[in-house]
Amino acid sequence: MARDTTDLTPIASMDDLVDHLKGGEKPPERFRIGTEHEKFGYYVEDLSPVPYEGERGIRTILEGMKALSGWEAIVDDGRIIGLYGADGQGAISLEPGGQFELSGAPLETIHETCRESNAHLAQVRSVAKELGIGFLGIGSSPTWTLAETPIMPKSRYDIMRRYMPKVGTRGLDMMFRTATIQVNLDFATEDDMRRKMRVGMKLQPVASALFAHSPFTEGKPNGLVSWRSDVWSDVDNQRSGLLPFVFEPDFTYRHYAEWALDVPMYFVTRDGRYHDATHVTFRQFMDGALKGEISDPEPQLGDWTNHLSTLFPDVRLKRFIEMRGADGGPWRRICALPAYWVGLLYDEATLSAVDDLTRDWTFEEVSSMRAAVPREGFRAKFRDGEVLDLARETLKLARKGLINRGRINDEGNDESFFLAPLEEVAARGTTSAEELVRLYEEQWDRSMPRVFKHLSY
Repeated sequence: MARDTTDLTPIASMDDLVDHLKGGEKPPERFRIGTEHEKFGYYVEDLSPVPYEGERGIRTILEGMKALSGWEAIVDDGRIIGLYGADGQGAISLEPGGQFELSGAPLETIHETCRESNAHLAQVRSVAKELGIGFLGIGSSPTWTLAETPIMPKSRYDIMRRYMPKVGTRGLDMMFRTATIQVNLDFATEDDMRRKMRVGMKLQPVASALFAHSPFTEGKPNGLVSWRSDVWSDVDNQRSGLLPFVFEPDFTYRHYAEWALDVPMYFVTRDGRYHDATHVTFRQFMDGALKGEISDPEPQLGDWTNHLSTLFPDVRLKRFIEMRGADGGPWRRICALPAYWVGLLYDEATLSAVDDLTRDWTFEEVSSMRAAVPREGFRAKFRDGEVLDLARETLKLARKGLINRGRINDEGNDESFFLAPLEEVAARGTTSAEELVRLYEEQWDRSMPRVFKHLSY
């Protein structure tokens, strides 16, 4: 997330929290696509990670990007930690370990999204190349230990770094050593939100297999196809994973808000400072738990917005819906991730078909599939078949959905051709992670520099 929100509107009741979520509703003709992707910076000469400070550090890259793009700086305690464009052009931010993230603008088509990502990567390369820095598209850092990974100077991350070891064993790995591609999508009504959340939650393990791309840890194969997905099994289970109530036919905004109220907070911001609030839930905050600890202790709408951004379910609801199950990967994958979900969710006929396909899937079945995918990938079992079968079936549906949308570019192509990288993987029947390990073992003489070269933008 690029920036935390400031909105001083007082929260009077639970209805205000529900209405905030409902406020994301918009008619289908105003639906947009927001794509986010993270990447690892490294020094070309020795493959080491890029720290924040120094003449060749992350700060220097951000300053160079600011000059090149004309975007405004995001500053935390006097340090530049990101950039944002005017009029909703998007933002650049830093993840805890220096993962460089583009939070794309809300765009109408995947053609536009792909051009946006391409232009961003070209700008990043033009600044980073002069510094001897490359960027890597993969789901986890393939060589660095946690101790070797740099720490970015963002106040919210200081709080998270202290808190994570108290609630799980893998939180620091998630923060510092993983990267993702995400897409943010709109909804028209509560029923539309319900269907998209339900379908997204059930199919997230399938997406994780399609995008599995993190098979190396600390310089060698880790035995998994998605180390990143495995990390999420024990980060902070109060705020992450699958949400059982999303599987219920009467799931509403209020159900999500009630769940969020009872998740411990990370922070509140007052007077430009971050205050640790990990000892209270948002419900306790609303009941006055921070009186005497912070100035202006009454909850504000900005506090709720920020709290929603610190929840990490596989599909996250804010004023839009975030699909969160994919590993980071090469440029074509940045375009393929929104293509998959837009194809499934933005065409009414396809959404109805995929909702029917998944309607009787139970929480227990999806949980089992989710647990198996990080190691087994497409071979993970689901009922009488495998995840590969689901991947192939949903890709066919996504293609139909994109063709039905009929968003044509100047060359006469609709958006369905962006699915090609996923269709290639599904046709082969093995994940991209397995293909990476095969190349590493059989063609690259177990050379990590070859891995970096292959995956660099």
